[in-house]
Amino acid sequence: MGDCGLEMARAYRKPGQDAPQASTDGLVKPDRFRAALSRFVTGVTVITVQTAEGGVHGMTANAFCSVSLRPPLVLVCVDHLAETYLHLRECGRFGVSVLKAEQDAFSEYFADPERNPDSARRLGIRYREMESGWPVLEDALANLDCRIVAQYQAGDHTIFVGEVREAALGEGEPLLYFRGRYGVNDAQDK
Repeated sequence: MGDCGLEMARAYRKPGQDAPQASTDGLVKPDRFRAALSRFVTGVTVITVQTAEGGVHGMTANAFCSVSLRPPLVLVCVDHLAETYLHLRECGRFGVSVLKAEQDAFSEYFADPERNPDSARRLGIRYREMESGWPVLEDALANLDCRIVAQYQAGDHTIFVGEVREAALGEGEPLLYFRGRYGVNDAQDK
């Protein structure tokens, strides 16, 4: 925002609204950026890939959205330090499982980079194959089978664009994430 825009923002700031927080390089501070974006409600997905050894690896992702209806495209943003990043670059495909409201433990499991396979069994995490044979989570709200058609580096992440080859639908309510917690009502109460 130029100087003119900053003056307008100051003039239109509501009483009680925080002043904008910028770092010395003119960009918002990382903690402020995270706090602002935590106010955006997202669904929660698990991205699944097949490993070179034939296993299944998954990662929790809420940086996921639809891109286009024709052709059917979605995107997911993956940190360059995530193990999933390397698998996506190797295999060129990914599965998406949209989690149900009661699957927050699945989200926590796949968000942990040092997950324990025994925990997956205790949580009841199971996979199923799409028609193509690609693995996705069983009993999800929705599953997608995607082929990567484009990728764009953006900061410390890569945006992977996937063409949706197949979609399967389940029943239930979505798992929501808001202000660092699962469920909108629970987060607002704290």
